[in-house]
Amino acid sequence: MIDTHTHLDGEEFIEDIDQVVSRAKDAGVSHVMVPGINRKSCQTVMALCSKFHDYAYPMLGLHPEDVDRDWEKQLKEIRLFIDESIKHGDDAPETPRIIGIGEVGLDYYWSREYEDEQLSAFEKQVEWSIELQLPLMIHCRKAQNEMVHLLRQYEKELPGGVFHCFTGNAHEAEELLRFERFALGIGGVLTFKKSHLPEVLPEVVPLNRIVLETDSPYMAPVPHRGKRNESSFVAVVCEKLAECYSTTPQEISSITDSNVKRIFKI
Repeated sequence: MIDTHTHLDGEEFIEDIDQVVSRAKDAGVSHVMVPGINRKSCQTVMALCSKFHDYAYPMLGLHPEDVDRDWEKQLKEIRLFIDESIKHGDDAPETPRIIGIGEVGLDYYWSREYEDEQLSAFEKQVEWSIELQLPLMIHCRKAQNEMVHLLRQYEKELPGGVFHCFTGNAHEAEELLRFERFALGIGGVLTFKKSHLPEVLPEVVPLNRIVLETDSPYMAPVPHRGKRNESSFVAVVCEKLAECYSTTPQEISSITDSNVKRIFKI
């Protein structure tokens, strides 16, 4: 299994990161993908991925909740970091290879104060994705209409990516699946008692359009709900997905791994 979205560089894992990674490997997690959220996290993500070279893969970007009035300055600094990393990667094979632009997107759940700034920052990073041919890791909350409208303007050029933490209904799933090079990221919400994903996914989403994720340390699946999430718990998501699709965890991991490799070239 590949955990396509885990914030292992966060302070929640400082004390026991080696044990967390060891548990993930023991659970059958072959790789993890670690998204950045702002300028500061560029360094922590790359350091984490350097420490666990060829196991943890970095993505860098500006999270919508980190967008404020200085978003342009932050983006310039993040882009410089990306360009430097790419340049040095050519000369230093041990440098972690950036595999995506993320975590980026739109989030109007708490506030629309920086709505225009979020849209501008997201569009700029979509343009990076096309320019660098790096897939997008997209966060979207209470903003699917705005996100879809923006992405459709670039649809033919987009290299692909993941709609992270999908929790929507059948109509929303079908709308996102029209972006043919993208997959839906499915995590712990699938296991929640009130989730409608167990019915929605088999009805409208083929397995070749799904990737597994944890979003750790957040959104831990049942029976770990309320605890710190970690990458080893992606096995719980895999098992639940197998139940929903009336197949085996081995089949789920095989198909979702293939989807990740197709999109992110890892």
